Amino acid sequence: MAEATPLQSVPVKMYRTADTVTVAVPMPGLGADNIAVDITADDHLVMRGQLRGALKDAKELLVDEWSAGPYYREIELPAPVDGPGATVTYGNGVLVVALPVADTTRPAQLCLRETAPTRGQRVPGDPECD
Repeated sequence: MAEATPLQSVPVKMYRTADTVTVAVPMPGLGADNIAVDITADDHLVMRGQLRGALKDAKELLVDEWSAGPYYREIELPAPVDGPGATVTYGNGVLVVALPVADTTRPAQLCLRETAPTRGQRVPGDPECD
């Protein structure tokens, strides 16, 4: 019987320039479709990574010292941001969210599309994501 994998809080690096807030978060082992990013009206950034299901039960587990998700992190942003104007990328196991600074926060729910087997990016205007 497989044990449930606990939700993992992940560390962040946050940078700010005059016009952008950038957040980098390690989320190893995911595909682009396993990641969701929300910018809330109360100036929070919420990042989620779901446990991948591929090959989950297809092989015998011998050592289990880490897991590829599920991940969750919510942080307060240092300034209002334009959520729909965000750039979101995923590569080498790191999610990077770049948010344009704004006068007031515009909330958004963002997702990524696969660009390669372990890479993804947000496509602005994608009706299935935005």
